[in-house]
Amino acid sequence: MSEVEEQDGYCWKISSRDFSGTGGGCTVSGAKARRAPEPGSARGAFPGPSPWARGGAPLGPGPRRRALLGGTGRRRPRAPPAPSPPRPARPLRSRRPQRLPPARALRSLARPPPAPSTPRPPGPRPAPALAPGPGPGPAPPPAGAPGSDVGPLLLAWSYFRRRRFQLCADLCTQMLEKSPCDQEPDPALPMSQAAWILKARALTEMVYVDEIDVDQEGIAEMTLDENAIAQVPRPGTSLKLPGTNQTGGPSPAVRPVTQAGRPITGFLRPSTQSGRPGTMEQAIRTPRTAYTARPISSSSGRFVRLGTASMLTSPDGPFINLSRLNLAKYAQKPKLAKALFEYIFHHENDVKTALDLAALSTEHSQYKDWWWKVQIGKCYYRLGLYREAEKQFKSALKQQEMVDTFLYLAKVYISLDQPVTALNLFKQGLDKFPGEVTLLCGIARIYEEMNNISSATEYYKEVLKQDNTHVEAIACIGSNHFYSDQPEVALRFYRRLLQMGVYNCQLFNNLGLCCFFAQQYDMTLTSFERALSLAENEEEVADIWYNLGHVAVGIGDTNLAHQCFRLALVSNNHHAEAYNNLAVLEMRRGHVEQAKALLQTASSLAPHMYEPHFNFATISDKIGDLQRSYAAAKKSEAAFPDHVDTQHLIKQLKQQFAML
Repeated sequence: MSEVEEQDGYCWKISSRDFSGTGGGCTVSGAKARRAPEPGSARGAFPGPSPWARGGAPLGPGPRRRALLGGTGRRRPRAPPAPSPPRPARPLRSRRPQRLPPARALRSLARPPPAPSTPRPPGPRPAPALAPGPGPGPAPPPAGAPGSDVGPLLLAWSYFRRRRFQLCADLCTQMLEKSPCDQEPDPALPMSQAAWILKARALTEMVYVDEIDVDQEGIAEMTLDENAIAQVPRPGTSLKLPGTNQTGGPSPAVRPVTQAGRPITGFLRPSTQSGRPGTMEQAIRTPRTAYTARPISSSSGRFVRLGTASMLTSPDGPFINLSRLNLAKYAQKPKLAKALFEYIFHHENDVKTALDLAALSTEHSQYKDWWWKVQIGKCYYRLGLYREAEKQFKSALKQQEMVDTFLYLAKVYISLDQPVTALNLFKQGLDKFPGEVTLLCGIARIYEEMNNISSATEYYKEVLKQDNTHVEAIACIGSNHFYSDQPEVALRFYRRLLQMGVYNCQLFNNLGLCCFFAQQYDMTLTSFERALSLAENEEEVADIWYNLGHVAVGIGDTNLAHQCFRLALVSNNHHAEAYNNLAVLEMRRGHVEQAKALLQTASSLAPHMYEPHFNFATISDKIGDLQRSYAAAKKSEAAFPDHVDTQHLIKQLKQQFAML
C-alpha cells in the first residue's frame, strides 16, 4: 500500500489518516496520531458496549436438582424396642460433587453480631406501617457519630480506600474542628494527627498527576533550551534532528510525519503532542492536531494554573498555610513530612517550599533515605535543573534500585536530548527487573521517536509477551502493519482492541481503513458511520470525512471525493491534506488558479509536507513559471530528500535554466 500515488503528474496526499483519540490516557491510532490534551494517563478503560458482543442477555445455568441420598422421602417408622435382626444396608446413590461458591469480599466494615431477640408469644403479628412514626426510643445515630458502630476515622479511611476523596476530606475536617489546632496536628492526640495526614493525602489524590508519563513542553522549554550537548549532533544520537536514523523507518511517501520530522505513532502520548520545532515560528504556530486554540507558553505556567484550580477544593481557604509552617519541625517527623511534601508538591504546586522540606528531611535522615533524594530530583526537574536532578536520581539508585527512579532518570536524559544514554539506562534497569513492562515500553518509545520503527516493533512485541492487554503496544504494532502494506494483520490488532473494550471513533475509523485496504468493503462504510456517530469534536469529524474522500478516490468516484474533502474543510479549516487533494481534483477539472490557491494554503498550513510543494512546482512548470517551480521543488526536496520525482523535476529545471 503506497502513500503517494502518481496520476497525471501530480502527487496525491493519500496518507490514510487514522488518528488517535483520548480516553483517560489511552488512545489509539493507526496512522496520523490525533493530538489531545493529557490526560493524566490518566489512563483507563473506554466505556461502551462492544458491537461484536452477542445480542440478548447471557444464558445462565439452569436450576440444579438436589441429589437424594436414598429412599422415597417418606418418614421411616421407628423400630420396636425389641431387638430385631439386622437389616442389610441399602446402597447409597453416588452424589455429584458440587463446587463451593467463592468467598465474597465484604465492602462494609465488620460489625458485631446482632443481639438475640426476645421471644414473642404465638399469635398474629401486625403489619408494618408505611412510614414509621416517632417512637419512644432514640433514633439511630448517623454513621461516624460517637454512638455509631463505625468510628469516624475508620470511616474516613474507608472512603479513602474507595477513592471517595471528597467525603474523606469532609469527614476529616469535622474531626479536626473538634481539636484545638485544626491547621497543625496535635502530637498529644494521635487521632488528630491521623486525621490531619489522611486529609492531606485525600486532597493530594484529588489533583495527583503521575509525572513519569505526563511531560508537556512549552515554547520556553523547546526554543530557549540551553542544555543541548551539541548543536549539530551525530546521526542517530538526537531527537531534535528529523530523519537522523532511517534504519527500518518508513519514508514520508508511506507514513506521514509530524512537524518535527518523526513518523506518526500509533498511540497518543503527551511528549508527541507539540514535537520539537526548530524555529520560533513553528513553535508559535499551533499544530492542526492540538485541542487548544493557542500554544502552551510554558510548563511552569501550566503548573501555576493547576495550583489555583486546586484551591477550589477548599472554599474556606487553604488547608495548610505554607507561610506559617516550621519546616525544620516537620522534617524531624518522617511520617508527617512525607504527607506534607506530597501535599505541597502536587496540591499547592509550591516547588520551592517542597524542595526546602525535602532538603531538611534528607539532612535529618543523614542522607540515607532514597525516597527523599528522588523527591529532590523531581523538584530540580520541575525547576529545569536537569544536571542537579541527574545527580539526585543516581544517588538514589545507589541506595535503592527502583523502577520509578530508572524512569525519572531516563526522563532527564530525554530532556537533555540524549536518547542513547536513556536506552542504556533502560537496559540496565531490565537487568535488575527482567520483563518490566514500563522499561520495555520506554525503550520502544525512544526507538520510535528516533525513526527506528523495526526495533520499536520488536520491543512492543516483548511488551505483549509480558502484558497481552497493553493498549499502546497493540495500537503501535497495528499501525506499523497498516503502513507496511499488511492491512489484514492490522485488522486483527484493532479487533483485539475492540474486544478489550476500547470503543471510540478513532478505533472504528482505523477499522474502516483496514477493511477498505483488505477489500472487505461490506464493513468499510459501517465502520465509518459508527466513527461519525462517536466523534466528539470537529477535528475528528474532519479526519473521518478526509478518509471517506480517500476511499472515494480509491473507487474512482471523484464527485463523492470532492464533496467529502469539502465537508472535511467545513469541519476543520486547517486540514492541509484535504486542501492538497482538493487541489488535485480541481486541476483535473482544469481549474488551474483554484488549484494553485489551494496548494499555497496547504503549504502554509503544513510546511513539513512535501506533497503541496511538489504539486505546486508541477503546476508552475506546466504553465511556464519556472522560477516559482524551482523554488517549490527545493522546498519539496528539503521536506523529503529521497523523493525521486522531485529530484527529476529539479534536474529538468536546471537544464532549462542552462539553455537560457
